Amino acid sequence: MGPILRIVAPLAARRLVRRGVHLLLGGVILLPYVLLVIGFVQLFTEPGTPYVPAAVLAAVTFVIGTVPPFLPAMRALEITATRGLLDVDLPDPAADPPWESRLFGAGWYVLHLLSGGVAVTAILFAAPTSVLLVVRGLGADDGGDMAGLSLLDGVTGGWAVLLGLALVVATAYLVAGLGALLAWFAPLLLGPSPAELRLAMEAQAQEFAERNRLARELHDSVGHALTVTTLQAAAARRVLDSDPEFARRALLAVEEAGRAAMEDLDHVLGVLRAGGAAPDSGASPQRTLADLPRLIDDTRTTGMDLEATVDGDLAAVPPALSREAYRIVQEGLTNAARHAAHVPVRLRVAATAEGLDIDVSNPLPDGAAAGGASGRANGGRGLRGMRERVRLLRGELSAQAADGVWRVRVHLPGRAGEGR
Repeated sequence: MGPILRIVAPLAARRLVRRGVHLLLGGVILLPYVLLVIGFVQLFTEPGTPYVPAAVLAAVTFVIGTVPPFLPAMRALEITATRGLLDVDLPDPAADPPWESRLFGAGWYVLHLLSGGVAVTAILFAAPTSVLLVVRGLGADDGGDMAGLSLLDGVTGGWAVLLGLALVVATAYLVAGLGALLAWFAPLLLGPSPAELRLAMEAQAQEFAERNRLARELHDSVGHALTVTTLQAAAARRVLDSDPEFARRALLAVEEAGRAAMEDLDHVLGVLRAGGAAPDSGASPQRTLADLPRLIDDTRTTGMDLEATVDGDLAAVPPALSREAYRIVQEGLTNAARHAAHVPVRLRVAATAEGLDIDVSNPLPDGAAAGGASGRANGGRGLRGMRERVRLLRGELSAQAADGVWRVRVHLPGRAGEGR
């Protein structure tokens, strides 16, 4: 039964009807083109025809007739029809596909029309012929309707009935075969072209890059806030009875750090809800090197012995560079607070004509030379985020322990005042 089922499978009624409708649509769309060709052939073969105006009219008609296959709307309609009638799984079409995809779509359009024309011609021939053969085979008078088909004049009786039925089956197989052919070509011609796939991959890469950027922002801001909060809360607990004023300042710093972290979190969530585009509210935090003095003061309130030096005009640093540099300094100080909270930390930020230099260093606590430094250098998300920022800005970063000192050096190229 297996081979028989495979043979009759193309004649499954539902699939055959859908494929027949799809081919019929192609034949109907082809009909105006055929009529136009016949009309222009008659026009040019008729004596006395003004050939120049006729040629201009033919050229304009040709251009108008060839435009629809290249339109994105026509490609979208063809994809919709192919999905529903040929059961081919195709991705949603791009709103503005590249010309390579449009060219493939035009090829599909031509193939659809030609296949539809063949199917419609076969149906128009086979339907009346098979009916007349069956009528003749059953002994009824065909009224001489088949007089023009000389090859069938001698076919009568049961042979006429069998030939009529065979003609119907052959036409059904032709429709099924043409439908299968279109279903095979559909992914090749209506699916994403190499150019469209390349654009989709670029868009996906941009989306991933934006999500990585947001992850870095969230890690840097919230991680810094949590570090400051933890250190301040611990300091306030230790001196709550002996130095209430310091405890109040520490709690105020905790409050401000938490509020800043909530602002950053709201901004990131707003961007994610907007699909990767920054919200239009204008309230999103964009901290730059102009906020560096506040960052230094907040870090010192944690009890860190921080020596900070700022050289050059930070206000002249390009905005994009200034934003990323602030996050790098913030993460550098956060790492120092986490791993070396009770040792002096030195920070130097220098804006020069060649770019921006950032230097964060601190003595390694006892016992940290082997473990803590290597952990920060290799496994820390913060340092990895700093490397990503520096790489995107085409800068240089070095982070290493030497002579008992952990040091992070960053150089970001870019002349002050450019790219604003």
